[in-house]
Amino acid sequence: MCCDSKRRFLLLYATQKGQAKAIAEEISQQAGAHGLEADIHCLSEVDKYNLETEKDPVVIVISTTGTGEPPDTARKFVKKIQDTTLPPDHFAHLQYGLLGLGDSEYMFFCNGGKTVDRRLQELGAQHFYDTGLADDCVGLELVVDPWIDGLWLALKKALLLQKEKEGMNSVVDAVSSSLSAAPHVVHELNLCSEVQNLRLKDEGTRSSDVLSQNLDDINLVAPDRNTEPSLVHSVPPVSQSALNVPALPPEYIEVQFQDTCAENPHLSSLTSEGTTFEVPVTKAVQLTREDAIKTALLLELDISDTVFDYEPGDAFCVICPNNASEVEELLHILGLSEKGDDFVCVNVKQGTKKKGASRPQHIPERSTLKFILTWCLEIRAIPKKAFLRALVECTSDPGEKRRLQELCSRQGASDYTRFIRDSSVCFLDLLNAFPSCKPSLNLLIEHLPKLQARSYSVSSSNLYQPGKLCFVFNIVEFPACPARPVSRKGVCTGWLAELVAPLLHPSKNTLDTKGESSSTVKISIFPRPNNTFHLPADPSIPFMMVGPGTGISPFIGFLQHRQKLREQHTDWEFGETWLFFGCRHQDRDYLFKQLRSFLENGTLTHLKVCFSRDSSTAEVAPPKYVQDVIRLYAKDVARVLLKQRGYCYVCGDKKHMADGVSDAVVDILCMEMETDRLEAMKILAMLREEKRYLQDVWS
Repeated sequence: MCCDSKRRFLLLYATQKGQAKAIAEEISQQAGAHGLEADIHCLSEVDKYNLETEKDPVVIVISTTGTGEPPDTARKFVKKIQDTTLPPDHFAHLQYGLLGLGDSEYMFFCNGGKTVDRRLQELGAQHFYDTGLADDCVGLELVVDPWIDGLWLALKKALLLQKEKEGMNSVVDAVSSSLSAAPHVVHELNLCSEVQNLRLKDEGTRSSDVLSQNLDDINLVAPDRNTEPSLVHSVPPVSQSALNVPALPPEYIEVQFQDTCAENPHLSSLTSEGTTFEVPVTKAVQLTREDAIKTALLLELDISDTVFDYEPGDAFCVICPNNASEVEELLHILGLSEKGDDFVCVNVKQGTKKKGASRPQHIPERSTLKFILTWCLEIRAIPKKAFLRALVECTSDPGEKRRLQELCSRQGASDYTRFIRDSSVCFLDLLNAFPSCKPSLNLLIEHLPKLQARSYSVSSSNLYQPGKLCFVFNIVEFPACPARPVSRKGVCTGWLAELVAPLLHPSKNTLDTKGESSSTVKISIFPRPNNTFHLPADPSIPFMMVGPGTGISPFIGFLQHRQKLREQHTDWEFGETWLFFGCRHQDRDYLFKQLRSFLENGTLTHLKVCFSRDSSTAEVAPPKYVQDVIRLYAKDVARVLLKQRGYCYVCGDKKHMADGVSDAVVDILCMEMETDRLEAMKILAMLREEKRYLQDVWS
């Protein structure tokens, strides 16, 4: 039970990469200043809360992952509440407010939160506060900050109503006095990405949980009027503002170095996904020419000695480490270069003020320091504002301290978005930019999120290549910029490229290349099945595939599988197949030229390709992008999708391709059905609902 001076509410979160957890912890931190106490738990901790009997208000913060799924930590909860035998009044006693996190770059924006919200409503639960949907595409804080600001009055009103129902007059009086002392705030907000237009009137309730930092506290040299702002430098009005800085998060982790020797945990302990498999890489082929803008690699894994199973269209995850040189650089900055191989013991700090503090699940209780920094923490993570606030206390230079305060303040929100979030500035970049910042090791463990395994689409068929699993990826490049003095490669793609370098054969552009070596290179993987992005169960149904660049990856598996089925079942009827593929240059990055063989043996009925950067001498310029090619075959698209009830699969970049393909399909439906655009969009939505227009996209 909470002490009498507090008013309890249940705070639940479900997170994939740590965002929802960080926001929930911020809510928990602020609650005390409002006379409230948060009983905070992850949705997966079902033994620590019970919604069936919960009487107090419930606040839920939940993110979205994949193509609109709830995060892994919410899967069991969602499955439980989606039980169709539950009565419509199952949660009639429940009052809740929900904050969903998502990214409008993806089709099913905030679908994790929307799914939970919709189902709770269907089961009779009532909102005590409007649902907020925060968009990571424009900045979560644009919705998160005002949503939290309005939460406190809504909670107090909900608690007041709850206690009135229970007839606890003494508590009613206490909460009433709290309400009367607080300024009025309109909390029925239209919480969308335009939330910057909101004018919140509860500034009086914030003073106890933010630090107002005045310029008088720091000796700063007035900047030149013409100076442009940067990561390390601000200009008016930010540089001349008193700042509303978040409350300092309490430290809760204690790290102790030990003299004893032991073994580091096995990599399989780093994931809660079930079985992991350590498998050899048997082949590596560079599919692009050396002068291509992007470098694409194909890797073949030997899974014959495992029970790993997959279908074409599935994905799987690779457990990858941070870059070794970056780990060494971080150790050097922390002054721990000589301690990297020492074992450390990580525990909760005694007497911490953080409620419900526990050692992060992704941090082993005992391991070497280098193991934690290499395999457990995402040192490339973009620092959250709470982390910046904690780093302020570790910074000795007054100017650097002030700038970090600005970047985590409300007044510096646009600077944070521009110079940290949009510039993909990571923790290491930040330490290089602010050299007087010397954080403690426990601070890193408290604030850096778990190093996530990276997901890749399968590019093969177990039927076509038994015991083999192939996948294709571009080596991600982060070029140098003012905030990042050195270029970096993607955490996983850069590691894989370095790992398989001995396997790469000089001959390129063919799957038949024998890029093999006597030395055994192994990686750890685990399955990530896709429930929908699969071939039609009925082979007679026609389908279209749209996959420019590495978006073609799952379709190679589709075609291999279809070819084998045709060979094994000569009496079956097979529907027509279309593939729309595009790349920059025909001679540099046409990833799978053997697509012609699928065309020649009848597995592929139609192959349509385009090359966006090749010049043409033709009188009529050829189409540059797959969405342009699709428009040329409007009647066929309409016939396959509408008359023959076929499927359309789209894989690749969302912003620059998948949205363009969707627009092209809508235009085709408008034209071929002689209807308006709104009606055509409804038809496309219906195709999505029927799982006949399917996307596997990334931003």
